[in-house]
Amino acid sequence: MERLILNELLDWKNLPYRKPLILKGVRQVGKTWVLKEFGRRY
Repeated sequence: MERLILNELLDWKNLPYRKPLILKGVRQVGKTWVLKEFGRRY
């Protein structure tokens, strides 16, 4: 499953001076899933 947020997280990861990541959102929209998937891929 491909989500647009994965591309945005990859852009964030490649920034030389990135700030800490804070992922906000309502319940049950896939926040945990997307972070686990991002960690598994990259």
